[in-house]
Amino acid sequence: MVLVAVTLLASGCGSKEAAQEKPVLVKTQQASLGADAQSGSYSGTVKGRHETNMSFQVGGQILARNVQVGSRVHAGDVLMVIDARDVLQQSNQGDAQVASARAQLSLAEKNLERYTQLYQESAVSKATLDQYQTNYDAAFAAYRSALAQQKQGHNSLGYTNLTSGANGVISAISAEEGQVVAAGQTVLTLVQTDELEVEISVPENKVSELSLGLPVSVDFWALKGRVDGTIREIAPMADAATRTYKVRVSIPEPPEGMQLGMTANVSIKGAETEEADGITTLPLAAIFQDGDTAQVWVVGDDNRLTAKAVTVEQLGDDKVQVAGLGVGDLVVTAGVHKLHEGQSVRTEAD
Repeated sequence: MVLVAVTLLASGCGSKEAAQEKPVLVKTQQASLGADAQSGSYSGTVKGRHETNMSFQVGGQILARNVQVGSRVHAGDVLMVIDARDVLQQSNQGDAQVASARAQLSLAEKNLERYTQLYQESAVSKATLDQYQTNYDAAFAAYRSALAQQKQGHNSLGYTNLTSGANGVISAISAEEGQVVAAGQTVLTLVQTDELEVEISVPENKVSELSLGLPVSVDFWALKGRVDGTIREIAPMADAATRTYKVRVSIPEPPEGMQLGMTANVSIKGAETEEADGITTLPLAAIFQDGDTAQVWVVGDDNRLTAKAVTVEQLGDDKVQVAGLGVGDLVVTAGVHKLHEGQSVRTEAD
């Protein structure tokens, strides 16, 4: 009986020790240099540098639409046609006004010649001659005005065909056949494909880090390799809805296969330099003090803890930027004051 009791007691103690040595479950975060994605990497979209909202210079009903969204066009191609009958009538009206003004000018010229001769013969007064001179000048001005209106009417006939001014792609169409449009109303958008660039959105707390001409690195989700670019344009005002600034990145040597609408990732080279120095962002709860030294717990390959000293670069409300970690270091982010050196732990991945 005594032997059995001793055996059970020894067995119970072993189980208690085993339970005490069971690895503790800890919350972790893998250190990624420059983990704050907003600090140096931004997603964007390939767009044309020149995007033109095209419209007719005269109003009328659309008779034909010769393009679709995505159609590639060349300079001089007719994209849309509107009904020219009303414009033709306005042109004819201009011709009639010119004929009327020419007749009035001819009459005024003959009257002026007649009264000039009478004045030279002292048959009429100087005031009478001045009156006919004024009539001639007014008729001449009316004739010139009619000529200008006639030319404008003839020009309008050429505005009934909407032609492309450059090579490009139709990115949007906002009018259809049969629709009556006004002069200046946008009917389609033409994107010139001779110069493509990437547009990104930068948060307002990061836009001060950018400047015109700043070199960047661009890679594309659908293409291999990276290309160099430079910041060409920074919007002076933030978007009212997203509170981000639109930034345009020019690419002097675009990669083969780069097309409108592709997804791109823009990395700011200045931020990459900072990343190379080992700047990473962690929750504030991951830091503990050992004297005057800030430290974190790093989980090793054997799932045991090792204290690693770090340098605090910037302190926020609930986050901290530190230097001294390597890429891939698994850092404990909660309950750090209850752990000790060499302790065996379990991670969420385990």
